[in-house]
Amino acid sequence: MPLLLRALALVARAGLTVVADLVGPRGCVACDGPLAQAAVFCGGCGVGLEASRPDGGRSLAPFAFGGPLREAIHRLKYGDRPDLAAPLSELLRAHVRREPGFSDVELVVPVPLHPSRLASRGYNQAALLARGVARELARPCCTGALLRVRSTSAQATLDQAERRENVRSAFSVVDASAIRGKSIVVVDDVITTGATLEACAGTLALSGARAVRGLALARAGRVSDPDRDRPRSSRGSER
Repeated sequence: MPLLLRALALVARAGLTVVADLVGPRGCVACDGPLAQAAVFCGGCGVGLEASRPDGGRSLAPFAFGGPLREAIHRLKYGDRPDLAAPLSELLRAHVRREPGFSDVELVVPVPLHPSRLASRGYNQAALLARGVARELARPCCTGALLRVRSTSAQATLDQAERRENVRSAFSVVDASAIRGKSIVVVDDVITTGATLEACAGTLALSGARAVRGLALARAGRVSDPDRDRPRSSRGSER
């Protein structure tokens, strides 16, 4: 009986951890500092949040990739902090509410990770962000619509032409009937040149999607490196 009670206690503790992760972090997404009610960043980090420049293309990102947002995204992706996705997705949800052009979206699709990268990381940060967007739009989020069929080199090490070549034929549609005729938004965490989102959009369009637009949390400058502050030992293939 004591063994059974101990096992039940462990299960309960694990359940509480899962609930805490779903609710979100207890502090600032960039520094874990104290937060005002319903805030994502603390007062000190929030002043460093910058709007991105309009790019005029199909891919939209509301914020510039830098400062506290860069730190938060790095923590989400490389720091084993999937709990940060919920508050960060609130920034995307607010953007979707403000911007025209999302009312006709019928399906939300995240940029997929290669299965080997998904296994090593344990989660796809783009999928976690995409679920928040889907809730805002009251539309389904189809995490299995696209498959990354080829493990690609790290985009941050490549120039614009190399990035486009790197993701050429890297994605495949799993079930064309699920996306045929639909207006789709593809969600990622960071845009640099837009090559990854464009490759996803092209693959969806070839399989019959009626319209595809991109959405990301942040846009990096064309000469900046989205991974430049990551320790080199943690840099790898893909994203």
